[in-house]
Amino acid sequence: MTALHTRPIPRQAPAVAHEHAWTTESRHRTSEGTVVYVRCTGCAARRVDLQQDSQLPPAGISRSIPRP
Repeated sequence: MTALHTRPIPRQAPAVAHEHAWTTESRHRTSEGTVVYVRCTGCAARRVDLQQDSQLPPAGISRSIPRP
């Protein structure tokens, strides 16, 4: 069955790309290293990082999750 009058599917505007400025919200030690929960000060996106060595910067272990 085909409808003659349909509404267009709404499309979200693409997010403006920027370099995130991550700030630490919390952290805790695990057997794998330090898990760091970070938030972008510009867009409020969140990410989880893992710092295995205190001499190296943390590496992202999750994707950036945009603010709802």
